[in-house]
Amino acid sequence: MLPAHGSGGDIAIDLGTANTVVYVRGRGIVLSEPSVVAIDEGVGEVYAVGAEAQQMIGRTPASISAIRPLRHGVIADFDVTEQMLRQFLAKVVRNRWARPRLVMCAPSGITDVERRAMEEASMSAGAREVHLIEEPLAAAIGAGVPIDEPVGRMVLDVGGGTSEVAVISLGAIVVSRSARVGGYDLDDAIGAHIRDVHRMTIGSQSAEAIKQEIGSAAALTPEIETAVRGRDLVSGQPRELRLDSAELREAIDAPLSGILAALHETLEETPPELAGDIARHGILLAGGGALLHAFAERVQDETGMTAYLAESPLTCVAVGAGLALEELDALSGSGDHRRR
Repeated sequence: MLPAHGSGGDIAIDLGTANTVVYVRGRGIVLSEPSVVAIDEGVGEVYAVGAEAQQMIGRTPASISAIRPLRHGVIADFDVTEQMLRQFLAKVVRNRWARPRLVMCAPSGITDVERRAMEEASMSAGAREVHLIEEPLAAAIGAGVPIDEPVGRMVLDVGGGTSEVAVISLGAIVVSRSARVGGYDLDDAIGAHIRDVHRMTIGSQSAEAIKQEIGSAAALTPEIETAVRGRDLVSGQPRELRLDSAELREAIDAPLSGILAALHETLEETPPELAGDIARHGILLAGGGALLHAFAERVQDETGMTAYLAESPLTCVAVGAGLALEELDALSGSGDHRRR
């Protein structure tokens, strides 16, 4: 286990629908695991969390259920989220009596009820103080974007459950959109396509693996293909089929268009001066969904602006929140926190 650092060990957490990334002040990223919990239904206790629990999805006996306690970037199951957070914190804080200060990343479109749930779950999991930071702001900080300047910067953060679009200037969000569509919607679309067109069923993890291997947002040269294994819906027997990136692109077009629609709507609301800045500096892409093949090219084609991938799309939100730990006093002044 890793020792906590500083006063009670200040910690930043990107609590995502797909993955939870933990940053400890003075140490950097110390944990990155799937936001999955396996529960023993018989006794109602947590059996495993993170990577260990993810391996159990679709493979557990009836007495154990593997679930994702977050939906669309917010808490869907309060008790399970609290237990998951508690276990993740136990992995990174050596002193079990320590009550760290937390900076939690939250979608920009979060409601007051969802915000309170996130704060309460963090406090219940052992935090002494909780501050929330909007994900697009954290992504920009983590990617090294100088957000304090009076210059418009645009961020598109595609997560597992939500896609966040924001225009930032002078350290604050000027215009934003939070679309409740993300990587999991692409996975669902792939599963539905294979079921409806090829009469074969596959698991959610297989759909995600196919997306990562051949999923693309724009035409590829050459197109790529992969073998897909699943269960035939007619015979009930295992079978295999070949799938190429062009067919898969068609399958994921609807959710992908939903993500890009949020981008267009945000640009339409952006003040002209800031729009000019964005055209000059480009659009920052973050989150696991931005790793889709040719995603930056699709964004460029649709907006006419340069789009570039953050150096570390999967961790830049947590890193940005971690760097914001240095500004905790400023965050405290904004009143956007909760103390017990």
